[in-house]
Amino acid sequence: MPDQSHAVTRVLMVFPRFNANSFWNFAEACEVKGAKAAAPPLGLITVAALLPEHWSTHLINRNTGDLTDDDIRGADVVFTGGMLPQERDTMEIIRMCRRLGVPVAVGGPSATSTPEMYEEADFVVGGEAEGIIGEFVAAWERGERSGRLMAPKFQADVTKTPIPRYDLLKFSDYLFVGVQFSRGCPFTCEFCDIIELYGRVPRTKTTPQMLAELDRLMALGYRGHVDFVDDNLIGNKKAVKAFLPHLIEWQKARGYPFKFTTEASLNLSDDQELLGLMAKANFFLVFCGIESPDEETLVATSKKQNTRRSISESVHRIYDAGIAVTAGFIIGFDTEKGSISKPMTGCISDTAVPLAVVGLLTALPNTQLSRRLRKEGRLFKDFTAHSEDPGDASTAGLNFTTLRPRREILLDFRETVAAVYAPDAFFARVRTVGRKLGKQKLPELKVNWRLAAYDLRSFLRTVWRINTRHPELARHFWGTLWETARHNPRALEVVVTNIIVYLHLYPFSRYVVGEIDGALQRMESGRFVEPLPLPAPANSDVTPDFKAGKRLAVA
Repeated sequence: MPDQSHAVTRVLMVFPRFNANSFWNFAEACEVKGAKAAAPPLGLITVAALLPEHWSTHLINRNTGDLTDDDIRGADVVFTGGMLPQERDTMEIIRMCRRLGVPVAVGGPSATSTPEMYEEADFVVGGEAEGIIGEFVAAWERGERSGRLMAPKFQADVTKTPIPRYDLLKFSDYLFVGVQFSRGCPFTCEFCDIIELYGRVPRTKTTPQMLAELDRLMALGYRGHVDFVDDNLIGNKKAVKAFLPHLIEWQKARGYPFKFTTEASLNLSDDQELLGLMAKANFFLVFCGIESPDEETLVATSKKQNTRRSISESVHRIYDAGIAVTAGFIIGFDTEKGSISKPMTGCISDTAVPLAVVGLLTALPNTQLSRRLRKEGRLFKDFTAHSEDPGDASTAGLNFTTLRPRREILLDFRETVAAVYAPDAFFARVRTVGRKLGKQKLPELKVNWRLAAYDLRSFLRTVWRINTRHPELARHFWGTLWETARHNPRALEVVVTNIIVYLHLYPFSRYVVGEIDGALQRMESGRFVEPLPLPAPANSDVTPDFKAGKRLAVA
């Protein structure tokens, strides 16, 4: 083949749509904020930064815009891939590329976990891009137009990760922008795929790296909400504690242009110093995986860290530091005995977590849970998003033979979702947070009039939507705002943010209840037939046609 090392390669990066009935949709919240999607594809724009400078790169996010045949024809290669709730659209993109004769490379978490699902793609790649992207580039420039590549596990040096190509984004399309400090988590939760994808030893970027990324966002004109997308920001406490003082000084010197959110394990509440540093850096919200109020379940699923402390007291200590909490809860564990709905709703009420993400247990591919269930002959054959139900874990979980009667689990799930997102219950939790959220001295924020106008416009849109689309919420809305303004006006922004997201979760919860009612009716009429289980495990966990030792991710 001729040497193409100096040829300009036109790369089209396509981020697939999330399933329409997914928790990740946030359609109404986006409308209120004037955005089109929650967050941009940080993985794709990071890969874009790793490509040779003489390659040209264009990004299309199918959640914010359309992908046409001409877009694909104008590219030499298409990069795509994402998470499980994006599988269906990823397959559609692959088929569009194949129809038009343009090579397509698919990667990301889903392709890493289930590469066999993407055999139609020209390139199937998995793992982390750093340190191996050169292999893909070299193969492409040698003229190769297909392959199966996989990066060595947990060996990517994130200290060499370049600044993501934020210049490829239209910031106004998104509710927030993401950055990443670390990869990996030290815990061993049986159902979680993070340790399978990124390992148990969190790898962190350097302080200069992170500040350079924030500098780039500022230089491009971005201000406002920045999410640290780490699956557990405090997985390496020593590293994050060393970084936060520098972040605080950076924020102070620039008048606090950003407010931050992230995800962290519940043991964050044990460390008052760390909570204080996060509050001073302007972290205003953290997501915690609570999962279940049942101690036996937490132990059985290797979530023991949540049994070493009172869940409710832990969450309230985070509130005391001035940081709000959202949390994840799961129904369907083997160890659940009798109804779990009352203990679950009680836990959510006690913690006063307004945005409680309640889902059915799903055995994600290549996790400890899916391997155990397969060994026990309980894992269903068709257990990915390619099933008939295109939802996420909220409606398409329980992809295995349950020990407790399936009908009982679905009833518990239905009752929990209905109770948690009933207006009375939701606004009661919001009012509690509004009263409880720490009243310590806030950072000296520099007023950004553009952001202030944006927030005012969002607030007016919220009022309009509540009065026109959900008038039954109006008395709760105004009562909650009035109480917060009287007792803790500093919490108003967090309170309004929770309510805006509720504009998505309120109708979504009713959709979930309807879906579960339909499932229960099918079971009662005898129309539910349990799928076949997977065969016994293979000897190897690597697909045979992957090149050993050469692993690559493009999303």
